[in-house]
Amino acid sequence: MSAISNSLPKAPTGIDGFDEITSGGLPAGRPTLVCGSAGCGKTLFAMEFLIHGAMEYKEPGVFLAFEETAEDLAQNVASLGFDINDLIAKKKLAVDHVHIERSEIEETGEYDLDGLFVRLNYAIDSVGAKRVVLDTLEALFSSLPNEGILRAELRRLFHWLKDKGVTAVITAERGSGTLTRHGLEEYVSDCVILLDHRVIEQMSTRRLRVVKYRGSSHGTNEYPFLIDEEGISVIPITSIGLDHKASKERVSTGVPKLDLMLSGKGLYRGSSVLISGTAGTGKSSMAAHFALAASQRGERCLYFAFEESASQITRNMRSIGIDLQPWVNRGLLRFSASRPTAYGLEMHVARMQKQIQEFKPHAVVIDPLTNLMNIGSPNEVQSALLRLIDLLKLRQITGLFTSLSHDGQALESTEIGVSSIMDTWLLLRDIESNGERNRGLYVLKSRGMAHSNQVREFRLSSHGIELIPAYLGPAGVLTGSARQAQENSELADSLARKQEIEQRQSQLERKRKTLAVQVDALRATFEAEEQELKRMIEQGQLRETMLTDDRRTMGRMRQSEDDADRKTALRKHG
Repeated sequence: MSAISNSLPKAPTGIDGFDEITSGGLPAGRPTLVCGSAGCGKTLFAMEFLIHGAMEYKEPGVFLAFEETAEDLAQNVASLGFDINDLIAKKKLAVDHVHIERSEIEETGEYDLDGLFVRLNYAIDSVGAKRVVLDTLEALFSSLPNEGILRAELRRLFHWLKDKGVTAVITAERGSGTLTRHGLEEYVSDCVILLDHRVIEQMSTRRLRVVKYRGSSHGTNEYPFLIDEEGISVIPITSIGLDHKASKERVSTGVPKLDLMLSGKGLYRGSSVLISGTAGTGKSSMAAHFALAASQRGERCLYFAFEESASQITRNMRSIGIDLQPWVNRGLLRFSASRPTAYGLEMHVARMQKQIQEFKPHAVVIDPLTNLMNIGSPNEVQSALLRLIDLLKLRQITGLFTSLSHDGQALESTEIGVSSIMDTWLLLRDIESNGERNRGLYVLKSRGMAHSNQVREFRLSSHGIELIPAYLGPAGVLTGSARQAQENSELADSLARKQEIEQRQSQLERKRKTLAVQVDALRATFEAEEQELKRMIEQGQLRETMLTDDRRTMGRMRQSEDDADRKTALRKHG
């Protein structure tokens, strides 16, 4: 007894996104049922499975058609860039058309698959096929009214394919209330893929769901998918979780003074930024600055516009000194403009994700996201945008979203209710006073960084956005002519105060000079009196000296006379 593998072998389809949903592709060596209504993409899904197998995985294939001829199939897929005839010539693909005439079966009354097995076996052996497509079962079993025979033949067909060891895709039309018209095929299939093309309020959306997958885990949600010039693309956006890394790198908003309000460094790379405000407040102008800054850094920016064409946006932005066209020409900036009503909500999100995957931008702008409200309920739009934001964060793409606020609506709220999942929220508002409407900006929140709490006047000039520091007057924040009048009034007061100060300084200088003159006069008088007093003192001192000398002389003279008298007296008596 052979050992049982823990993992189910899988055959990758090569269909973008589908292999991610199924964790590798379809069950290898087993049949898979692809069902859906007319026009949902069953045949294309099956053909891509074969073509990718032959071209990318070295697994030749067989396409057995019961409705379309080989020429029709080749023509149908040629518009998608697939060359079936080249693959047939290289023995990588075999296409066979089996025509079943119901009237012939009714005449004989007998019908089995032996002839089909012979024909299919020959086609498989001719190219060494590893993959097989049968398109469609309804044409093969349309003339079998007996359910018992139908079930037996279905089981026989599926067992034959398993015994042959090929990975098979079998297409079937959807029935009324059942996955297939007969309601039996899904029970004998190992894997069942349901394709749906629905129209809600005149907007169509294609969705895919893995209904059943024996032996393997798989995504169970409905996934939108696209059919475009490159074939089928499935968008597994609901598989994204909260496991992205938070970058510490900072990027500019494109407005230097706004960067200063965000701790002087701007936004975190990979963060989500919401700019909300009423009509005409400058949301798109702010988005254009952001896109220009990314392009100037040499980074790719993808701009989704829902109101204006790319040409209109570039023309309008030139009026404020922003020329985006050179960056479009260089391939760094790409516009994707469409009306919200062009597709369903999920289709819009799917197309955006596909373009993000192809362009690989560093920054994404969605202007405005509130236009998506026209094609979905607030809860649906919120859910879709949440998945898109998670995708951007996962890829470290900085996303900027504009949101239109209506008059009467609370400014600190949004119609969609995505503000809570935004990292940075900038609010642009109208400030009406003195018969004027001016603009103001402030940061409601910015996670992970210090940010300004001031209201800045927001001006659109010929050289872009200007943010003016908050100007407070007696009645609060002043803007426009009120600000100018207040500035003029304060300037006049300042000039008056300056003149008064200068006048008092002049008076003080005059007093200082007068005092200096008086001091000089007093000093001169003092010096003159001082000189006179010194002269008188010197004269007095001189007279005193002369008197002293006279007394000494007189004293000597008297002493001499006394001595003479004594001598005379002595001679007389002696």
